[in-house]
Amino acid sequence: MGMSMLFAFLALMVLGVPLYIALLSTSLLGVTMLGDWTVLRVMSQQFFGGMDVFSLMAIPFFILAGILMNRSGLTDRLLDFSRLVVGSVRGGLGYVNVVGSVILAGVNGSAAADASALGSILIPAMIKDGSPAHYAAGLTAGSALIGPIIPPSIFMIIYASMTNTSIGGLFAAGFIPGFVLGGAFMIMNYFYSKKYHVPVADFSEVRKNMKEILTRSVAALVAPLIIIGGIVTGIVTPTESGALAVGYCLAAGLFYTRQLTLRVIGESLYETVRLSSSIFIIMGAATVIGWLLKWEQIPQKFASLILGAGMLDKPWLLMVVLSAIIFPVGMFMEEVSTLALLTPIFTPIAIKAGIDPLHFGIVMTLNVTIALITPPMGACNYIVAAVGKVPLADVFKNIWPFIGVSLFVLLLIITFPSLTTLVPRMLNL
Repeated sequence: MGMSMLFAFLALMVLGVPLYIALLSTSLLGVTMLGDWTVLRVMSQQFFGGMDVFSLMAIPFFILAGILMNRSGLTDRLLDFSRLVVGSVRGGLGYVNVVGSVILAGVNGSAAADASALGSILIPAMIKDGSPAHYAAGLTAGSALIGPIIPPSIFMIIYASMTNTSIGGLFAAGFIPGFVLGGAFMIMNYFYSKKYHVPVADFSEVRKNMKEILTRSVAALVAPLIIIGGIVTGIVTPTESGALAVGYCLAAGLFYTRQLTLRVIGESLYETVRLSSSIFIIMGAATVIGWLLKWEQIPQKFASLILGAGMLDKPWLLMVVLSAIIFPVGMFMEEVSTLALLTPIFTPIAIKAGIDPLHFGIVMTLNVTIALITPPMGACNYIVAAVGKVPLADVFKNIWPFIGVSLFVLLLIITFPSLTTLVPRMLNL
């Protein structure tokens, strides 16, 4: 039954059937093979139950906060701040790209949103500064991966909701890996800037307006502080911190930058509903198929296979093997579905092997995140190609070094679990 459902799902994906319909159709096939039509009633319960999870309420707030940051002009102020900090060296705009991604990561938790916001501004600027177009697009797509790693993170919320893991603990676990990934891209930018002989940009105008930039940037830096500070200190829940960030961005956009109008707010709400709905309906459909897989004891059978291979005694090898499954699946499948399908199967096995659930959550999140820049899907590649007006073929051809750097960071995190567990332990999360 399990293999039949897998082949049916792959066939529907090849035919271009929408993902949630493919998942539900595959589930219906599984019910047909079971021959028990009373299960259909349970399917509907599982579908709505997969969406009716309190922790998932945080997702629309983080999405809306990120959209309001972009539309209120606060994102532009963050980029000005990044230019002031790291923009006066060779390849400075490349560093601005990475630092901007790190700061924006503290608002929306979405790689696609970061790639869109930064790409439209920084890719043309980097090209004008002397960087090759494909490198500017590749660095923008690569640095956008920091978004789902540094809290808040939509992927982490999904993982936590399915495993009863502390969202605050998982967010705290993402700090060091996120900064390690950012540092790796900065090192890469250093060598590539020398390779392409990128000139040192003239930032005298930026330095001349230092006081004004710092003053303007304060308002933009408050939003990440509200989200990260509130969650890590335990003052508010992730959902409450997202709501506070939305309220702040609304107030800042209406009364400080004055770039938000009723029409813009309405468009932002529409975009939030559209994006959130797609995530929730995929979560519901994936919950149904995950329930059927549990019904057929697929996780137990897979665990027996792992046990027979003796990998439960070798946590490092187990995580490498599981990553070798998660990453390719994420290459061909939407990331939310990948998490929703594989988390219930792999997490119990990882815990049985003695792997900290926070550590494994970061490993899973990073796997599906790297898939966002990996062909043939690689959603971030399509985004940076579109907003940066760079040929998609050039992006796909030159994205591999960024994938390699990201996979190296993944291997580093697998090898040294303390990179993920140190901060949660310090904060008693």
